[in-house]
Order: sequence, then structure tokens, then C-alpha cells
Amino acid sequence: MPPTPDEGGHPVNVSTTGGSGEGLRVAVIGATGNVGTSLLRALAADPAVAAVRGLARRVPDHAPDKTSWWPVDLGDPRPAAENALREALRGMDAVVHLGWLLQPARDPMITWRTNVGGTERVLRAVARVGVPAVLCASSVAAYTSGPPPSRRRDRPVVREDASTHGRPTAAYSREKAYQERLLDIFERDHPEVRVVRMRPAFLLKRESASQQRRLFLGPFVPGGLLRPGLPPLLPNIPGLRLQVLHTDDAAEAWRLALHRPVRGAFNLATDPVLDTRDLANLLDTTPRTVPLPVVRAALTAAWTARLTPASPALFDTMVRLPVMDCSRAREELGWTPRRDARQTVAALLSGLRDAAGGPTPPLRSRLPGGRAEELAKGPGRVP
Repeated sequence: MPPTPDEGGHPVNVSTTGGSGEGLRVAVIGATGNVGTSLLRALAADPAVAAVRGLARRVPDHAPDKTSWWPVDLGDPRPAAENALREALRGMDAVVHLGWLLQPARDPMITWRTNVGGTERVLRAVARVGVPAVLCASSVAAYTSGPPPSRRRDRPVVREDASTHGRPTAAYSREKAYQERLLDIFERDHPEVRVVRMRPAFLLKRESASQQRRLFLGPFVPGGLLRPGLPPLLPNIPGLRLQVLHTDDAAEAWRLALHRPVRGAFNLATDPVLDTRDLANLLDTTPRTVPLPVVRAALTAAWTARLTPASPALFDTMVRLPVMDCSRAREELGWTPRRDARQTVAALLSGLRDAAGGPTPPLRSRLPGGRAEELAKGPGRVP
């Protein structure tokens, strides 16, 4: 039986293999999510990593190699929770901060408390216990939003020095932009700490399919609808461009950054940049040109009727995202994605059709009460 966590935030479910000898000691915050689970696998296979502490609000029953679970709630501002966070980070060589809430989008105070307040508490703990490096998950959505696709011929291409003020009407973009300002201040006040910011595109993998269906599509969208040839058409928004990245490839970038003396921001995405014709080919369906206002009106109606967890404001952000130049990650990290964009989307679609999931609470393929539980709590209330 695994030990029970105490008030001091001591570890539970300690791995019985690995974790000894000399090497990096890494804390991963948000270790049970889409990126965290991929990163734990990468670190377990890395001989230069001695031990990993996986921090999460809901810890699983089993731990990967080299890993001990530490129960930490980033959304809890009480002193006892901050003490538990500091103890979990004490003695670490690096902290990878992945913890983030995407839902409930209808209650932005909850996401703000975890995402912005949680990041502030993480940085405070890093400084307090003297961790020498912090690697933080930012996003392409942190970049300053541009005009809609219909008003430009091509998406702007941005490097890491572009403005990161996000789109203030969308909670996700607004909070990522504020996180960037927190990191700016932390870098100024703590130059002794190596700060790295990863700005990935949409991160997809088969094991995250059920979680992403709950987060963005909701309980009313059956996975079988996404079988090749079944959707009768796909709305084609002129000028829409989409960058994606397989989550395992993103995790490799984080792992490489742990070992290299790099600082600053890195864009992460794989080629090619997709449009709706590429998505239609993957679904074996026909793209039909639909004006952007019509698509947004339909989404707004679904949002108002509480049929979907995806807000119109998030859609506005998505269609205005820039195309990222990812050459810095390739040149300075020696990073090369193993999967292209079409393979990455195909992996997610396969997972959606099969209701695929992972071994942690956020990635589980099915809630205990099934879709009835999702409906009872409301779309977007359960990750």
C-alpha cells in the first residue's frame, strides 16, 4: 500500500526502480497532464537524470521509474499549500512548470487563481529554496493577436522576440500573457536563476484524446463522428493556418533544455503548417468555404446553450495566431521533431475515435460516471 501524504507534502507512490546515483534532480509541476506524462517518460529513459518529483493535485496509483508523486494544488493560496510546494521543490536542480487549468472557461477566477496565482507561487518557491533553473510552459497564444484571416493574405511569422501581450478577451491567452510578465519580473529580480520559456503550438497525442475531447468538444460530440469519410463536410475558413506538435516531441525539447545552459524563449512546432484542406484530407471529407462570422455565430450559439466548453473568445484567439519560426530550438537545443503535423493530427483523431486515454486522472479515457457525469457537471467542468 502506498504511503499516505501528510500535511508537509511528503511524497506518495514512490517508484521502486531508478532514482539513485549522481544526476539531475528534476521537479515536474503538472506531471499528470498531456505534457507531464510524456516528460516523465523521457526523463525516466535519460541516464543523466537521477530522480524526478511529479507534482500534481490528483496523484495516480503508480509512479514511473525514478519518480515520486508529491500532492500539490497550485490553486490553493493558503500558507500550508505554499509550504508544501516549497518542500516539494527543495533540493531540486531544476523545476519544469507545466501546471495549467484550461477549464472551467465560464469561471475565469478559478483558472486565474491556478494559472497566474499558481505561477507566482511557483516562482516565489523557486527563489526561496534556491532552485537554479526553472523551465516554464508558455504558449503560441501568448503572442499578440493579429487580425482575422479574412483581412490578410498570410499569417505573420514570429520569432521569440515578438510581442507577447496575447488576446485579452480570451482567458487562456490573457493568462499566458500575464505569466510572461511574471517571468520578465522574475528574470530581472533573480538573474542567478536560469529561466527558459517554451512556447509550443497545439500539443496533441493519442493518449490525450479523451481529455481534449472533454476540454474542447464536450459530451455531445461522439468520437465516431471523426471516422474517415463520415463527416459530410468540414468548414473551410479562408486563410486559417494551424501549427501542431506531438506532445512527445515537445517533451524532448524540455528534456534537452534541462541539459543545456540556454535561457529565454523557444518556439516549438512541427512542419507543415496545416490548413482546413489538410484536415479534410485526414478526415476524407470535403472542405466547404464558410464565412468566419457564420462559424463564430454557430459557436456562440452552442456556447450560450451550454453545449460546448469552447468559448467564442478562444476561437477568436485560435484563428488569429501567428505562424512561429522554430529555428532557435533546432539550432540551440539540437531539437528535431520526429513526427510531422499530419502524423500528429492523425494520432489524435485515432485516439478520439477509440476514446483513448492515459494512466493518470486528467488523461483517463472515461469518467467514473461516463458522459452522464460530464452532462451533470456541465461541459468543461471536468478535465
